[in-house]
Amino acid sequence: MKVVATADAVGLVLCHDLTRIVPGESKGPAFRKGHVVKAEDIPLLLSMGREHLYVWEVEPGTIHEEEAGLRLAKAAVGGGVVFGAPVEGKVSLKAEYPGLLRIDVAKLEAINGIGEITVATRRDRTPVDAGMLLAGCKVTPLVIAEEQIVQAEAQGAWVQVKPFRPLKTGLIVTGSEVFKGRIPDKFGPVVEAKLAHFGCPLVYKAYSDDQASMTVEKIAEARAAGAELILCTGGMSVDPDDATPGAIRQSGARIVTYGAPVLPGSMFMLGYLDGDLPIMGLPGAVMFEAQTLFDMVLPIVLAGEVMTKQDFVRMGHGGLIHK
Repeated sequence: MKVVATADAVGLVLCHDLTRIVPGESKGPAFRKGHVVKAEDIPLLLSMGREHLYVWEVEPGTIHEEEAGLRLAKAAVGGGVVFGAPVEGKVSLKAEYPGLLRIDVAKLEAINGIGEITVATRRDRTPVDAGMLLAGCKVTPLVIAEEQIVQAEAQGAWVQVKPFRPLKTGLIVTGSEVFKGRIPDKFGPVVEAKLAHFGCPLVYKAYSDDQASMTVEKIAEARAAGAELILCTGGMSVDPDDATPGAIRQSGARIVTYGAPVLPGSMFMLGYLDGDLPIMGLPGAVMFEAQTLFDMVLPIVLAGEVMTKQDFVRMGHGGLIHK
């Protein structure tokens, strides 16, 4: 660092916080360490009695932390992500609209492995709301070798928010006890509330006895009603009377998974009809637990992603969502 006359400090970087005291009103830092002095700062600095300043000498091939953070952010963002000015060297990335957060984890790890760059994010495939903080980009030192930022920029965009597309939904509530009126339907309203959160219109709802043949008929009716997503509730265990998995198979669906390493809600089924029409079998845990595997899968499907078996295999890490 070096000492310079305040009037000559424009464009240079402060080495420490500068406190301003207004008697009877306030006391605190008017300028933070790392601030790049601007022409409009000079009168205030002089009024604070700062005739000289300690500043960093930014050598060729290095850049200030604020410029570094901005360049990291600019290179990172894809659709649905916005950012503002640096705050204490950190640039915050936020969601422009509600949707599914997608992080290219391989690129993120490559960037964090470069040297003195630190980027922290939410987990990939997290549903987010507009304005939600997604990631923070900064560097550790006050000045950093520009080559490190160039390497990070070469990775290209690695964060985006995919907007949700509300799907017209068909809901089939299975179970002889509900179908025959012995008990009220407690499952349907829970699922309908989750659908309403994403704006998914319910275009078909029916009740089915514990017979696969009847459920298959209801699935066909839901397709005919224009459903773009079909949900079958209950009857998902291995008990003899639980026929929902068999009915989904008999409907002609291509089964992606029956069962997944997530608790609660592991007895879940996902398949696709007609190539890309998702159909799900929802276990009883969805009715009783606030968060289950269904709550992880629904936003992914509404973001237009087609899931694979490997997607479910990866869910085991972090799949214990009990409180």
